[in-house]
Amino acid sequence: MPRTPRTTDPELARKLSRRNMLGVAAGATAAALLGGATTASAAGTAPVPGTAPAAGRGRPVLPPGRLGIQLYSLRDKVSTLGFARVFEELRRFGYDEVEYAGYSQGSAGPLTLAQLRRLTRDHGLRAIGSHVGYYSDDPGAYTFAQNLTKVLDDAQALGLKHIGTASGPWRYGATVDGWKRCAEEFNHYGAEARKRGMKFYQHNHAEEFSFATDRPDVRLYDVLLAETDPDLVYLEMDIYWAYAGRFRFGRRPDGTPAPFDPLAYVLEQPDRYPLFHVKDGERDDTARDGYRMVDVGDGDIDYQRFISAVGRTHGGRRDHHWQAEHDNPAESLTFARKAASHLRSLREKDC
Repeated sequence: MPRTPRTTDPELARKLSRRNMLGVAAGATAAALLGGATTASAAGTAPVPGTAPAAGRGRPVLPPGRLGIQLYSLRDKVSTLGFARVFEELRRFGYDEVEYAGYSQGSAGPLTLAQLRRLTRDHGLRAIGSHVGYYSDDPGAYTFAQNLTKVLDDAQALGLKHIGTASGPWRYGATVDGWKRCAEEFNHYGAEARKRGMKFYQHNHAEEFSFATDRPDVRLYDVLLAETDPDLVYLEMDIYWAYAGRFRFGRRPDGTPAPFDPLAYVLEQPDRYPLFHVKDGERDDTARDGYRMVDVGDGDIDYQRFISAVGRTHGGRRDHHWQAEHDNPAESLTFARKAASHLRSLREKDC
């Protein structure tokens, strides 16, 4: 069923309920898609030590053509080897898509957007999105707030269908009204992107799931969902950071329980989540985030279950894109190869 708004603010609760109506069809089946799981057994729960999740026997969990990678993970190789060499390796590993984290290649030499678009296409890859800063104090900065037209011009030149930011809505602080102001700006960026046939999106870190400083009963992520237009503003869930957020902010500042399930957010409004970051973590309750980031496949986040559940939503195997990522891999190309191999090995348990 649709998620009950976790706030005592009547206006915010009304908006959350209205937004959730857009995901009623998905929300009505959320319990079935989750297999009746409770929060305690949600998709990110660590398996029993010494065991691995069952690989399954059915069709591949990843839909055809939907394996991607966020190029931030390969920034060292892009800088030294250049896009062409990196794209050669990615295609050899079986990737279908890339998400840009900048359009330059450092010591490999300058290139135009037209050249980058052609390189991507010629290596059999699709550019699915790009991360750009939200705002800056520098009026000439390459951000949505300072240079929206240029940002959208470049995204259009690259043929992108999605253009977004990994910056959180912190421009005006951590209050409810501050996030409402950011939501208004996001709605504007989304409207301008839509005019060009693109979707604007925001990528989360853990802190988006914290609580408003002026309303400790209100989770800031719920403000973002309530105050942004679902036809204009989309979300790229970074699954690792969402589970880190659940670990860090599963209680309100006064200590009362406030559990949430990242997967449930998606199942209630799957159309709002076209993109995902797939990064893995080894569970460690002594760490600040509850996890320590590791290569995809080496950690405890159950991606077989998470991706399968999203895939069972209406259009789930058609409308979602999965980008492998590691913020600081020990060896970036090794990470990319391992992530592709692991994700392609995952199978539905019952198909």
